[in-house]
Amino acid sequence: MKALVTGGTGFIGSHLVEALLQRGVQVQCLLRKTSDLKWLKGLPIEVTFGDCSDKTSLKEAVKGADQIFHIAGVTKAVHEKTYFEVNAFGTENLIRACLENNPHIQKFIYLSSQAAAGPCRNGNKKRESDPCEPVSAYGQSKRMGEELALAHAHQIPLLILRPCAVYGPRERDIYTFFKLLSKRIKPCLSGEDQHLSLCYVEDIIQAILLAAQSQEPSGEIFFLSDGQDYRLEEMGDTFAQAMGVKAYCLRVPEWVIIRMASFSEYLSKFSGKPPLLNKGKIEEMVQRNWVCDITKARTALGFEPHIPLAQGAKLTFEWYKKENWL
Repeated sequence: MKALVTGGTGFIGSHLVEALLQRGVQVQCLLRKTSDLKWLKGLPIEVTFGDCSDKTSLKEAVKGADQIFHIAGVTKAVHEKTYFEVNAFGTENLIRACLENNPHIQKFIYLSSQAAAGPCRNGNKKRESDPCEPVSAYGQSKRMGEELALAHAHQIPLLILRPCAVYGPRERDIYTFFKLLSKRIKPCLSGEDQHLSLCYVEDIIQAILLAAQSQEPSGEIFFLSDGQDYRLEEMGDTFAQAMGVKAYCLRVPEWVIIRMASFSEYLSKFSGKPPLLNKGKIEEMVQRNWVCDITKARTALGFEPHIPLAQGAKLTFEWYKKENWL
């Protein structure tokens, strides 16, 4: 069995590469020449240099692969068009490369995002059958990637996975939350409680591997989380407890983070680097309900999360501490 993994140097991708190797799968990674290989160092993988935005670089990469795990994507960008060039059209480029050069592939797994579906508006958990209402350019680009992939579901066996907020070793976004907690600060938005889904990276990897072996019809979509509904403050308390610290709630008005995002975007124009905060990210942050329903993944894929938040938070903190991130 040979698997091609895009985004193998990233947070989820690097964990997936390790899991595939542990199962005796031959792994090939599609990487850009500028990629940081530190998480893949010493692993027995084959490397092909290319980019999903460059159609010609994909021809050789897809040849001979039995399964393709499309994990690569842009979560931060200086220009909005970059999200669509990579997350949407890059996905279509990869699928077209398969159709032209490896039409008998066994499975194509596209790792999308809960952001593609948008928040839940009715106070319940978001389901796959609910309308998609992404609120950021990132979410819109991931949804477009889904739509472009689904247009080929009759030609190639593909499944789409929508993970919620994923945390664990090597993760850098929720890591910011850990850094604030280490300073005894627990940020909370003013106003109503916010609810969200979370999932430890090990459980996400489990779901990806289950999807690869699944006999579900091509074109099916699955939400992934640990199945719980967390309040933002509750998440902060659990993380703080794992760290052994007492953090104090700092309530931040919405207008403050909007100003912070505007300033961050202004600075990015001069630095050429993606802003730490942007208006799209803020639009996601202020939504009250980011809880998804994983009944379909449980029933159809046999997905069962094993790592509760308290355990996952402890494992994550211990890794950050070991690597001197905290």
